[in-house]
Amino acid sequence: MAAPAALSSRAGSVGSLGSPTATPGSSSNNNNKGLHQQAACPELDFRSGSRVDDMNRLIQEFGKHDQREYDDQRALEIHTAKDFIFSMLGMVQKLDQKLPVANEYLLLSGGVREGVVDMDLDDLSVYARGTDYDMDFTLLVPALKLHDRNQPVTLDMRHSALCHSWLSLRLFDEGTIAKWKDCCTVVDHINGATNYFFSPTLVADWFYQSISLVLQEVQKKPQRGMPRVEKVESNGTIISVILGVGSSRMLYDIVPVVSFKGWPAVAQSWLMENHFWDGKITEEEVISGFYLVPACSFKGRKENEWRLSFARSEVQLKKCISSSLMQAYQACKALIIQLLSRPKAVSPYLLRSLMLWACDRLPPTYLAQEDFSAHFLLGLIDDLQHCLLNKMCPNYFIPQCNMLEHLSDEAAMLHARKLSSVRSDPAEHLRSTIEHAKAANRLSSDLQWRGGGSNPPSPQSDAGGDSQPDDRLAKKLQQLVTENPGKSISVFINPDDVTRPHFRIDDKFF
Repeated sequence: MAAPAALSSRAGSVGSLGSPTATPGSSSNNNNKGLHQQAACPELDFRSGSRVDDMNRLIQEFGKHDQREYDDQRALEIHTAKDFIFSMLGMVQKLDQKLPVANEYLLLSGGVREGVVDMDLDDLSVYARGTDYDMDFTLLVPALKLHDRNQPVTLDMRHSALCHSWLSLRLFDEGTIAKWKDCCTVVDHINGATNYFFSPTLVADWFYQSISLVLQEVQKKPQRGMPRVEKVESNGTIISVILGVGSSRMLYDIVPVVSFKGWPAVAQSWLMENHFWDGKITEEEVISGFYLVPACSFKGRKENEWRLSFARSEVQLKKCISSSLMQAYQACKALIIQLLSRPKAVSPYLLRSLMLWACDRLPPTYLAQEDFSAHFLLGLIDDLQHCLLNKMCPNYFIPQCNMLEHLSDEAAMLHARKLSSVRSDPAEHLRSTIEHAKAANRLSSDLQWRGGGSNPPSPQSDAGGDSQPDDRLAKKLQQLVTENPGKSISVFINPDDVTRPHFRIDDKFF
């Protein structure tokens, strides 16, 4: 087809897909100058005018302050606290043999308040990093295990909201029922049968009392090197323990759960969809198990209702998420925890779901870009604001469950407006978040520098002096140093395998 006359009559000849030919000094040269100036112009965020490279730099700086590198002393202190918690749980099991003898704990870096697990409790005490603790962890401890089923697990969801379930002890043997009767609500049927429903509130009460009793006994016989128990609190269905080891303070949010092998029938259709992790990890790794955690829906019965948790799967999926997206996620999570906490309406866990949905929606080559952290951060903020305005955020594993269904119109609009202020100047809000992280680190450093010398001795410390990490671990580290001259060696605490300490020599772990 011939070109329209209006185009063909322009001055200068036009080559195929090329620029019009022109003499020096013509408007074409001016256009070329404009193109060069445009190429030199930094990339800007259209909404805020912030420079993208500045935001990338701020996100990286936040990551350095938020995810600190631990020296050998701090790593030994972390390991000492972890061993103490596991030993304590072993003593809890011996009290009345309620807990499984051979148990599997899932240790997650970060506390429940940071949204590492979908609980969103209203009655959590407010703890601040730097002021109350230096590092935080969440430990899922199975009170019951169903690990002998290969078929999809069918739960009793007739009485509860989506993503929630009651748990009848009919699934277990008579011995288990006898052990846990006192932690159940009882429902008598018309036919005379009695059904025992495992109660998350009663289980949590028992767990808190048992842990308190064990810690009281431990303090009667203090041993050298034992952590200081600085705080033990019941936060709804979570037991929060703050330990002091040397100059470090570790917060453990301990959560009693029910552990299942296999996959729930209600999430079976999710497996039929295409996902970003296809071909990167196996389906067996993703669906190896799930939990019931003690968290009720907004209209459910607290004494009966558990929430489905896919924390085990999320640990596997995290392996497939690019480092730049994870950096943006961590920075965005810090922003919303600080901004949307009062009044509380948005759980930090919700942001994790948005990130997983984004991984399914966007091309892997785009998400793998190393210098796109700023784009990812802005995208997560936009996604969250969109969810608030529409009061709709599907659960990643059970999409028919809307995680914002409970939100009032007023609360949704309030938080959407708060996010709008972040979106209008994200760089400034990032700087504020960095300052908060720096302040928390300074508080921790000040306490380390003081060394606890001005504090009275802990009831768990003997008269011999300050608590010290386990000598056996220190000797093992010294042996590694001697046998591997010139190499970088550190202790590595692996959240996926908490049964033993891990040592790293350069890039190898063992």
